[in-house]
Amino acid sequence: MKTIQIRNVPDDVHRTLKVRAAQDGVSLSDLALAELEKLASRPSREDLLARIAERGVKRPRVSPTAVLRAERDSR
Repeated sequence: MKTIQIRNVPDDVHRTLKVRAAQDGVSLSDLALAELEKLASRPSREDLLARIAERGVKRPRVSPTAVLRAERDSR
């Protein structure tokens, strides 16, 4: 097994994760490992786009301006 060291973790992030780990009854390392395993099991953005391309579905080309205008006009 390998070891990962994370540097420069902000104090508030460390404190929050430490509390969550304690609430779950696990160590901070166990909590972090579980989250890393979830992240590693998810497909990458490139994999998702490749799957979509295989299905022949085209990515919609919607401008952010059009989305904001439609939202504003719906009010």
